[in-house]
Amino acid sequence: MNKKLLQLYAVTDRQWLKPGETLASAVEAAIKGGVTLVQLREKHMDDKDFINEALEVKRVTDAYNIPLIINDNLNVCQACDAAGIHIGQDDMSVIEVRRILGPDKIIGVTAKTVEQAETAVKGGADYLGSGAMFGSSTKSEAKPMTLKEFQYIRQAVDVPIVLIGGIDAENIHELKNSGAQGAAVVSGIFAKADVKKAAEELKTLSLKIFPD
Repeated sequence: MNKKLLQLYAVTDRQWLKPGETLASAVEAAIKGGVTLVQLREKHMDDKDFINEALEVKRVTDAYNIPLIINDNLNVCQACDAAGIHIGQDDMSVIEVRRILGPDKIIGVTAKTVEQAETAVKGGADYLGSGAMFGSSTKSEAKPMTLKEFQYIRQAVDVPIVLIGGIDAENIHELKNSGAQGAAVVSGIFAKADVKKAAEELKTLSLKIFPD
């Protein structure tokens, strides 16, 4: 996959929606601010509602030619013809997901160890997500990962990697020279009063931190 797509990777979280705001409108503001890829994440929504939401969000991402990645849910990914899916270590194996989705869809896999990273890449992952770099406001159980720990993963595989976990405009500079291709941001975009402005600031910084 084009590694530049990972430069500013927005992960949705509806808990940050403001009054009168829809997830689709928040996503559009983030895209206008410069995000390069959107992952739609819903942990507590049934498939029917998730599909309807995905279709609504995809109308926005398609309008701006931004790939939409569905978190964890293969049914939703197929139903809305998303660009791809991101799966965790407790989900279906990447080999099985690749078999079902075929060669053209993007598959991302969460990898927090060298073994997980190597297994994912061998199975057909296009990119990896590693963290949590600075803890996480959305996953209280997320164990922080040091940049030194990340380096072992970076050296073990040659696919693009996006870092995630509490990343915002205040700390993203710490990821410079990490070897990652981008940052996945949740609250650092969607929890801000001005989503577009937050994305613009992060995009300016990410261009310097992840230049390639």
